[in-house]
Amino acid sequence: MKLILLGPPGAGKGTIAKALMELDGSVQISTGDILRAAVAAGTELGKQAEAAMKAGDLVTDELIMGIMEQRLQQEDCQQGYLLDGFPRTIPQAQALKALLEKLGEKLNCALELDIPRDVIIDRLTTRRTCTNCGAIYNVKFKPPKVEGLCDNCGGEIVQRDDETEEAIENRLEVYNEQTAPLVEFYRNEGLLVTVPTSELEAVMAAIEDRL
Repeated sequence: MKLILLGPPGAGKGTIAKALMELDGSVQISTGDILRAAVAAGTELGKQAEAAMKAGDLVTDELIMGIMEQRLQQEDCQQGYLLDGFPRTIPQAQALKALLEKLGEKLNCALELDIPRDVIIDRLTTRRTCTNCGAIYNVKFKPPKVEGLCDNCGGEIVQRDDETEEAIENRLEVYNEQTAPLVEFYRNEGLLVTVPTSELEAVMAAIEDRL
């Protein structure tokens, strides 16, 4: 399948992506992933991206689209791909549409996880992350066996700086300003599938119905 995952921070896009990958072998792709891979591979576009990041500049949409074009043509994308956190803006969505037309490909859908704001804030403020292996916990729903220590590696579990209530409010504001307009964009494209939950069974049922 070829789809876009939409939803605010904490909506559960990562969890859903993992389940969809297991469903049909699609690969999960994010802007960060493709930039890091391009830099690591030392491609010409990767070198340009690395120079911009080292200078503290934003990587331009044109550069991101160039790297995205290369990524979508790699062999592991033939089975399908899940775009997570991309596109982020209307111009990026328009550029992606043009790119897919160029490649002769079509999206199956843009999946929106429509989660209430209070649920997201509660979910993220109670989330904790292992500083060593990156394992995720939740002090309410999935606490570690030993408080403050990771079950997997024994590393320290902390609250990330971007998961305090103030930081989350700021992240949600940025999402509402920059990314939320994509919902209407993909609705007009006839691609939007909205699921008012991140419960796995409901999301998978909606995807299977769409496909």
